[in-house]
Amino acid sequence: MDFQNLIELYNTKKRELGENTYEYISELLSEAKIIHREDWVKIKPDGDHEQAWKAFKGSNLEKLIHYIVVDEVQALGLKIIPGNSLNKHPKNLSVELQTIKRNLLIDYGELGAHLPDVDIVVYNPKNYSDIIVISVKTTLRDRVAQTAYWKLKLMESPLTEHILVYFITLDEDGVLNDSPSGCKKPRAIVETDVDSCYVLTKADVSTSDRVKTFNKFIDDIKLWFSTKQK
Repeated sequence: MDFQNLIELYNTKKRELGENTYEYISELLSEAKIIHREDWVKIKPDGDHEQAWKAFKGSNLEKLIHYIVVDEVQALGLKIIPGNSLNKHPKNLSVELQTIKRNLLIDYGELGAHLPDVDIVVYNPKNYSDIIVISVKTTLRDRVAQTAYWKLKLMESPLTEHILVYFITLDEDGVLNDSPSGCKKPRAIVETDVDSCYVLTKADVSTSDRVKTFNKFIDDIKLWFSTKQK
């Protein structure tokens, strides 16, 4: 099982389910886990499959989300890249990506300047300053507090305060099923310290101005980009 196999599973489901395929990503990953285990035990019959699967699932969920949205994002005239592609030495980056990297750096004074930890970056190639950064996780508990931290750090400087921070999640622990009123801590963080959260699930989600189903993602990108053109 590799990422290409995951794409093939997704495309098979998409032919069956159409534009609502995003609701079934958790089920798709459950199917992928079975195949992954079968391949794993052939190589390491005594190995820790759960740890190997957790690593595979985390890294490939990011890639899958990128794959799902890349065509629609690019059709808007925007570019979309993996966040870790900016971690290379500047001499190994194009001038364009060097500029995006510089525009994302957070200044820690004498401790240096550092990139926020994000999984996907969307940006306007005409000015390199209109930027959205995105974290992708299976649950809110995984990294929502860290994502909120980066949002707060970006807001500290007038050079980065305009950058939007999104969170995309499968919400496999159901944190977003409850009303925002009296909600659990991960949702409270999303509602106050992240610009938007998009959920890939067929379960009932208690939506709000900041918590939305994944089919709203491209609509919000379009709206954001249209305001930048004025």
